Amino acid sequence: MKTKIKVSDYHITTGKNFRLKDHSSEVEKDLYEDKESYREALAEYRDEIDEFQNMMYAHDRYSLLLVFQAMDAAGKDGTIRHVMSGVNAHGIEVHSFKQPSSLELDHDFLWRTTLALPPRGKIGIFNRSYYEEALVCRVHPEIVTRHQRLPTEITDDMKALWQERYHSIRNLERHLSANGTLIMKFFLNISKEEQKQRFLDRIDRPEKNWKFSAGDLEERGYWDDYMEAYETAIRETATREAPWYVIPADDKKNMRLIVSRLILDRLESMHMAYPELPEEQRALLASCREQLEKE
Repeated sequence: MKTKIKVSDYHITTGKNFRLKDHSSEVEKDLYEDKESYREALAEYRDEIDEFQNMMYAHDRYSLLLVFQAMDAAGKDGTIRHVMSGVNAHGIEVHSFKQPSSLELDHDFLWRTTLALPPRGKIGIFNRSYYEEALVCRVHPEIVTRHQRLPTEITDDMKALWQERYHSIRNLERHLSANGTLIMKFFLNISKEEQKQRFLDRIDRPEKNWKFSAGDLEERGYWDDYMEAYETAIRETATREAPWYVIPADDKKNMRLIVSRLILDRLESMHMAYPELPEEQRALLASCREQLEKE
């Protein structure tokens, strides 16, 4: 039995007056009664999302881009896996963006993600995205000044550079929306204390050791800088065409149910339908059926 989830609690369509501290990392009340009710609700969402994706493919007018951004250990991988595992694999494309390659650094910062955009009829998922260029790079500007091979007249004014990147992102998302790619951007909002507990869990459990590195702890030391970078990025790029969704992430089950409901809500709003065949094709189908029945 699915719990009613209010989309407006998480939906950011304008950055005006946005403050991250106004958004809790915990839900006020759990959206599930027990593990069984959670599994049932998640399964229902998967089935409905799968049906809409099939319709999207047949309708062949839209694509959907889901962008996931978060601090380490917030649950991006698990959310993508649990929410989308029931959807036909042919209808989904997942891309994880790590440190740029030498080839990617020879292009503008949007190039590599533009190559991975979903075609009509499919759902594209970005595990991290072009937003890294206004998040990690903003916290560590030396990445830009030392490694991104930009002209010095650009890197000499870093304040202008960030504003230009936000401008480029807004223009890209407006362009995509105007051409049938709908965009949902999720910030999985984990607290610093919960991240600490998940890091400890990764250290204490041998099967999770591979998920932890000393670099994770080093980046944790920049927590406040990252929160400021996220707040600014959301404030600068939240629009009606490409909204942000700030999702409480301290409880993974609540987080997955919220993300599922929001995706389903967006799919339902797309006014899609299976195509109707013209009369001559329907007549041909009827003739084929008659032939099959006579065998």
